[in-house]
Amino acid sequence: MDELGGKLAAVRESIGHVIFGQQEVVDQTLITLLAGGHALLIGVPGLAKTRLVETLGTVFGLEDKRVQCTPDLMPADILGSEVLEESDSGRRSFRFIPGPVFAQLLMADEINRASPRTQSALLQAMQEHRVTVAGSPHDLPSPFHVLATQNPLEQEGTYPLPEAQLDRFLLEIDVGYPELEAERRMLIETTGPEQSQARAVMDAAELMTLQRLVRRIPVGESVVEAILAIVRNGRPESSALEDVRSQVAWGPGPRASQALMLAVRARALIDGRLAPSVDDVVTLAHPVLKHRMALSFAARADGVTLDQIISHLVAPYA
Repeated sequence: MDELGGKLAAVRESIGHVIFGQQEVVDQTLITLLAGGHALLIGVPGLAKTRLVETLGTVFGLEDKRVQCTPDLMPADILGSEVLEESDSGRRSFRFIPGPVFAQLLMADEINRASPRTQSALLQAMQEHRVTVAGSPHDLPSPFHVLATQNPLEQEGTYPLPEAQLDRFLLEIDVGYPELEAERRMLIETTGPEQSQARAVMDAAELMTLQRLVRRIPVGESVVEAILAIVRNGRPESSALEDVRSQVAWGPGPRASQALMLAVRARALIDGRLAPSVDDVVTLAHPVLKHRMALSFAARADGVTLDQIISHLVAPYA
């Protein structure tokens, strides 16, 4: 644990040479990778979301690729396709050419601009870690993570992600504007003659070792009960909270409990603790639950937000 804790501290330090501020965003992204999941980054353009993915690929020694999603992007543009080749002897055969999804770290930029057909193809890759092309399955490399981005402002010409695909993301990470000192440092260091570069700290095998360790971290009964209570109270059919019953259209499923359990373990590992606490549950409830719940039309009309609902859910444990 001490050795791995030192490695994670070095990872944070290396990322800090390139990404200024945004510590909560960096930590939540690290939690996603250590838990073996995928993340949805929500933020306006220019907040270093692409740079963060590239930096993570460098620091963890992962092969990273980027896909710019557009309405005309086809599934074959991501998954790959078979081409007909003719050998010198005149024999013809099909050869599979892998697409950018065959990477260990895939960035899907503005994923909601891809058509539903392309989104569904990516869904299989995220859930099953393999793709099917022309009836033949092809396994993806290990580890495999998708970090997708969305622009919350411009919604014209977009295809909102269906609930089934949103549920596949471990965390929804809100990327806000940097603080004053972080932006001052960014202004000075990124406009000079030389720019800082991240260095490799780990490799894919070490990351997978950490992911296995996360699943072995013990979880106390109080943490388990807090997770179950928060998730189950988020469902309007069985909630004890009047706000949830009257303002939530549908609540989080069992995958939310699983995601929260893995996330709190990963957060404990990053902080060098041997077990997660209820405070970890409170901190991670928002990024885990926000994309797994929906408000009713009346609640949206009254200006209610999911952040307010989740704050009510975690209030007994805060």
